[in-house]
Amino acid sequence: MKTLKRRRKKNLTDYKKRIAFLKGNRPRIVFRKTNRYLIAQYVTSDETKDVVEIGINSKSLINYGWPKEFQNSLKSIPAAYLLGFLIGKRIMREKRETPIADFGMIRVLHKSKPFAFLKGLIDSGLSIKQKKDAFPSEERIAGKNLKKDFSGKFKEIKSMIEKEKNA
Repeated sequence: MKTLKRRRKKNLTDYKKRIAFLKGNRPRIVFRKTNRYLIAQYVTSDETKDVVEIGINSKSLINYGWPKEFQNSLKSIPAAYLLGFLIGKRIMREKRETPIADFGMIRVLHKSKPFAFLKGLIDSGLSIKQKKDAFPSEERIAGKNLKKDFSGKFKEIKSMIEKEKNA
C-alpha cells in the first residue's frame, strides 16, 4: 500500500496534475477560493520553483467601485468574472504568454465560478480554448440573479477596468 503525501491527504495538491503542468513548460493562471475572497495568480515555474508574476484577489475589486452592500459577495460569479477580466487585462498589457488554467482541487462544475473566471479571461483578450456551453449565462455573470440587481454596478466596474491604463 502506498502512503499518501501530506498535501494530498489534506486535499491541497493533486500531484498528478502538478507534474503534468510542470512538464508542459507554460505559465499557469491559478484560480483559488478562500472563505471570503477569490485569488488569481499568473505563475511561471522553473523546475519545481513557482514564481508568482501577477497576483490579484477579489478584494482589489473594491478599488474599482465594488459597492459596500455587496461587500460579502466578493466570492460570487460576477466577482469571479471581473477578477478574470482584470488579471487578463494585466497579462495582455504586460504582453505575457497565454497561460494554462489551473483550478487545483476546486470542483469544476459547468456554469460555476471557475468558468465565470475563464469567461473573464477570454473577454479580456486572451485566447483560451473552452466550450461556450460551460460558461454561466450573461444574466448570472452580470449579477441579475442576486437579491439586489447588480447589473448596473457590474457594467460600471467593467468599464473602469477597461479604461484603466495600469490595471
